[in-house]
Amino acid sequence: MKSKVLIEREPIEPLSKAWMKELRLYNKTKREYEIDPYAEVYRFRDNVYGILTESADGMGAPWMYLIIGPQKAMLIDTSFGIGDLKGLVDEITGGMPLIVVNTHSSFDHSYGNCQFDKVYCHKFTEPYLRKEQTPHLWDYLTDENGNGIWLDFDKNDIVAYKEYEIAACENNHIFDLGDGYEVELILLPGHHAGHTGYLDKQNRILFCGDAFISMRVGLSGPKPDMPYGEFATVTAFKRELEKLVKRTDEFDTLFPGHFIVDIDNSVVQNMLDVCSKIVENSEDCDYEELDAKGRLNRFKFIKGLGVISYNEKSV
Repeated sequence: MKSKVLIEREPIEPLSKAWMKELRLYNKTKREYEIDPYAEVYRFRDNVYGILTESADGMGAPWMYLIIGPQKAMLIDTSFGIGDLKGLVDEITGGMPLIVVNTHSSFDHSYGNCQFDKVYCHKFTEPYLRKEQTPHLWDYLTDENGNGIWLDFDKNDIVAYKEYEIAACENNHIFDLGDGYEVELILLPGHHAGHTGYLDKQNRILFCGDAFISMRVGLSGPKPDMPYGEFATVTAFKRELEKLVKRTDEFDTLFPGHFIVDIDNSVVQNMLDVCSKIVENSEDCDYEELDAKGRLNRFKFIKGLGVISYNEKSV
C-alpha cells in the first residue's frame, strides 16, 4: 500500500489483530491494483469482493464490499476518499452500472462518497450525509503542514470534492442488480441512528457495517440536536434485532465494516440476548472504563463476537 499507519488511537483487540495479519499476509485472493495503491482487494465469493484501506484517523481499517450482479454492481461504503476508488471499482467490474450505498455516515465509511454522483442510505442517515457535504471534511486528517496525523499519505490523493445526490430509503428497500438478484436494506440502528445492513439474498450474506464487529460495537447514544437520536440506543438496536433474529434462516454469515469477516449468524441471537440484559439492567456489565473525555462506558461480552460498549445515555 502507498499509505502507512503512523498512530493507532487505541490498541486493536488481539484476536482481531492476529486474524487481520494472517489474512493480509497469506490470503491467496489478495490483489493490489495500480489505479488505487491505497486499497487491497480480496475475493470472498465468486461475485463478492472486500476492499480494505488503512484507517486515516487512527481507528480500525475499514472494509468496503463490492457485489457484482448480472446487470449492475453494488458498492457498500466508500472509506475515506483517499485514492481512486471509482477507478478501482470500474476496473474490477469492467465499467458496469454501479449502485453506491452507505451503512452509516461515519468518516471511514462515507467520505469517499463524492467520487460518485448518487449514494443511497436509510432516511435517518440522510441529514448526517447532507451535513458532511463540505470541502473541509478532510481537514481533521492532517496537521498545519498538510501531513497526515494518523496515516502517512499523499494529500494530493484525496479525491476532488463535489456534492452528490443523497437517495434516502425506507427500511427493507430492495435493490435489484438484474435478473432478480436482490439486495435488501435492513435498519440496524444503535451505533448510528440510521445505521443499516445490506442482505445479499443470493450469497446469503448480511453486510452489517459496524452493527457487529469482532472488536467492539460502540453505542454512544444521542447527542444534542442529533436527528433521530432516539435510534442511537441499545433499546432501538434491540427492537430491530428482535426482527432480524427471525430472519437468520435467510443468511449464513455476516461481513462487518472492520476486522474479522465471514462471521457465523449465531452472533445475531447472542447480540440480542446481551442487548436485552442491558435494557433490563444497564449497570450489570462485565467491566467499565473512562474514555478520553472522562465519560464512563460500560462493556458486555458477546459470545462469538467481542464486546458491546454503552453508557447511561445510550440505553
